[in-house]
Amino acid sequence: MSAWQLPFVRPAALADRHFSTVIVGAGINGVGVFRDLSLQRVDCLIVDKGDFSAGASSAPSRMIHGGLRYLENGSFSLVAEATRERNLLLRNAPHLVQPLKTVVPLSSFFGGLMSSALKFFGRTPPQRTRGLLAVAAGLRLYDLLGRRQRVMPNHRIGRVPPGDRNLFRTAVRWTATFFDAWISHPEWLILELIGDACRDQPRSAAANYCRVTGCAGNILTLRDEITGAVVRVTADTVVNASGAWLDRSTAVLGGAGSRVMGTKGSHLVLDHPALRDALEGRMAYFEAVDGRVCIVYPFLDRVLVGSTDIPVDDPDQIGTEPAEVDYLLEVLAEVFPRLSFGRGDVVYTYVGVRPLARSDADSPGQISRDHSVVLDAPNATRDIPIVGLVGGKWTTFRALAEEATDEVLQQLGRARTASTESMPIGGGAELPVDAPARERFVERMVASSGIGRARAQTLLRRYGSKAMPLAQRLGASGDVPLRHASDYSVAELSWLCLETGVVHLDDLVIRRTLLAIRGLVTDAALAEMAGIAAEALGWDAAHAHRELQACATALRERHGVRLSPVPCDAHADAPADAPASFDASLTTPQALGQAST
Repeated sequence: MSAWQLPFVRPAALADRHFSTVIVGAGINGVGVFRDLSLQRVDCLIVDKGDFSAGASSAPSRMIHGGLRYLENGSFSLVAEATRERNLLLRNAPHLVQPLKTVVPLSSFFGGLMSSALKFFGRTPPQRTRGLLAVAAGLRLYDLLGRRQRVMPNHRIGRVPPGDRNLFRTAVRWTATFFDAWISHPEWLILELIGDACRDQPRSAAANYCRVTGCAGNILTLRDEITGAVVRVTADTVVNASGAWLDRSTAVLGGAGSRVMGTKGSHLVLDHPALRDALEGRMAYFEAVDGRVCIVYPFLDRVLVGSTDIPVDDPDQIGTEPAEVDYLLEVLAEVFPRLSFGRGDVVYTYVGVRPLARSDADSPGQISRDHSVVLDAPNATRDIPIVGLVGGKWTTFRALAEEATDEVLQQLGRARTASTESMPIGGGAELPVDAPARERFVERMVASSGIGRARAQTLLRRYGSKAMPLAQRLGASGDVPLRHASDYSVAELSWLCLETGVVHLDDLVIRRTLLAIRGLVTDAALAEMAGIAAEALGWDAAHAHRELQACATALRERHGVRLSPVPCDAHADAPADAPASFDASLTTPQALGQAST
């Protein structure tokens, strides 16, 4: 398998195949199990009813963190595990995971001591923000629990620095500073884990838009969500890693039990240069007056704000409500009173459903973010066991996957032969660690591919050490930048379409690139990307238009992107074999003028 060849298949290619394990759910936890089992040379199939990482795994706060606030609930083992996994990800995926300096504004000295004690003992405290003593005690314990594999400094607390006096509200007297981490492109790390898995076990395979519709004996029935075709595979074990959909998937697989509940977390991405500059690369971690913890930090060239925590019943029927947008903007105005915020600053919104273990806690914030592995034994209709993953959080995916893998290995009667603990992920392997080494790497990329220096640096940040073979491939094609989104090139998008399992246009626009979340998808850019995808994937004009319409609708309605409606009747009479034009015939009326400039 080449450095970039990934094992994506359509369900038709799976007919009548046997796998030792079939994994249902291709979010971060399912893919973590896929990667770990494949490392043990177990042949696996991973399927998802949607795209890879299209559920909660593509909608986190993009923080890789230990969970400071979980200490109040007494979740010491979870925090110890999460801080350790954070430290490991900083080592294993340094191209995507970076340290994040975090500042906590503090207004009182004794505030929150009683509240923290009441929370620790399971009582509901009155709403009051935490003061210096409570935060200092929490951070001291946070440093202690996170000492394993540590790569970042301990916390410190002091008077508000002069530069921050005009940033926070006047009541803030001290700031506490500590370090966590953030991930630039979580969806890409998931694809890299899939590639690593199939490098180690070439018989493993991955299929998106592939729904499990039943399990009887040792036979699983799969339906291609694109064509409707039905195929069957056999397996020795099944892993249910469908997150907030766990109970639904369990019922389909012939299991029982009600194990999960969901809370939705909405996030905003702002184009707000004044706030971004004032944060100086740091995250602000603070409590709103209602006691909810919020975060805001520079994300690439934007500012990311999160998040809400609202119970939901149906993970398929969620969206960021206008009231949530208003709430987060009001919180920002409360913490940064000298800056102004409005809906016009919001360039992107996204929402995911956290898969939490079912609980009768009084508030969503009190529900444990811990995880567990459960076993559904064979029954009268199903001959194979189901290993279920309950709860969990992005940062701890490797630890949860390790626990689930050990259970699967036990069911298969096999022994663990290797650990993922110290294994680099994707482009994190052999990545130059210091600035001079990275400069030499960039120079070699430029010399071997002919691309420009700035472009080489962009590819290195985006793909890590895998940027070298990609740069050579792109350089050979000319690497012409997009006219309406110059951060990417025509050849790069074509490669993404052909080799990363793209099925729909929104797979490319929303999850394979960072254009959407950065608010860089305009009418003209979307039309241009649709044309490239059509050419790469062989879509006719009518198919390309449907994809453009569906993607534009998703961006407008689910992500708050300001795009013009796509006419419904365009290409209605186009012959089935008519090629899609590259740009102009797919664009909205507003984009036609932009595309011609």
